[in-house]
Amino acid sequence: MARDDATQRFSNRVENYVRYRPHYPAALGELLARECGLAAGMTVADLGSGTGILSELFLRRGCRVLGVEPNPEMRAAGERLLGADPRFTSVAGTAEATTLPDASVDLVAAGQAFHWFDREPARAEFLRILRPGGWVVLVWNKRRKSGAPFMEAYEGLLQRWSVDYAEVDHERVTDEVVADFFAPGPVERRSFETRERMDLEASRGRLESASYVPAPGHPNHGPMIAELAGLVARHGTAGVVTYEYDTVAYFGRLVPRRPGVAGARG
Repeated sequence: MARDDATQRFSNRVENYVRYRPHYPAALGELLARECGLAAGMTVADLGSGTGILSELFLRRGCRVLGVEPNPEMRAAGERLLGADPRFTSVAGTAEATTLPDASVDLVAAGQAFHWFDREPARAEFLRILRPGGWVVLVWNKRRKSGAPFMEAYEGLLQRWSVDYAEVDHERVTDEVVADFFAPGPVERRSFETRERMDLEASRGRLESASYVPAPGHPNHGPMIAELAGLVARHGTAGVVTYEYDTVAYFGRLVPRRPGVAGARG
């Protein structure tokens, strides 16, 4: 996929993204405080910051946040939601070219975004902007695909109706991929269970916020929404279904590599 295509995928998804995407649990902030020394006054670069969901978590902990986002519509939404906080700065940039000064941040974070990055150029950029001893944190809210009838049925719906789900699903980023990115340094992994109860309207908004889901006007859109309504009616209680997620966080310090070495298996 061309990089320009990737950075524009969410342009027509912004409002649903703002209203219906899951947020990150408070336990994530507590983990980062305990393991990475996250504290008020630190400077965090949130790369692929989108509408500011992860940035908000860092702001609540008293950090200065540089929200780096290439998509103009997503960036504008983040500015609208967080711009009143003087500790938040919106930056037009990418993970591979942030425009931030050398050694200017204490922590680099990416929420629901790392799978879009060109990994080796991004790694070099992380090393450039991090201060000595700085941390990198990669976070996803990973929807469970099995273990509950509704979650299994919802996964089947995505498989049937989505446009390029298999190509862009963040599940392509495995533990091994992340280990390669941090190598030769170590990386830690932690996860938290997250559940949300949503009615049909919210379920539709959550579904339509995904870049791989057909938008209104696409031939697959109407049948997809009809199937979703059936799933909510069949699996819900009083029209409400439970979405199950695992919030997964990887964290570590990047170590410069010897020339010619790329990843743990390089």
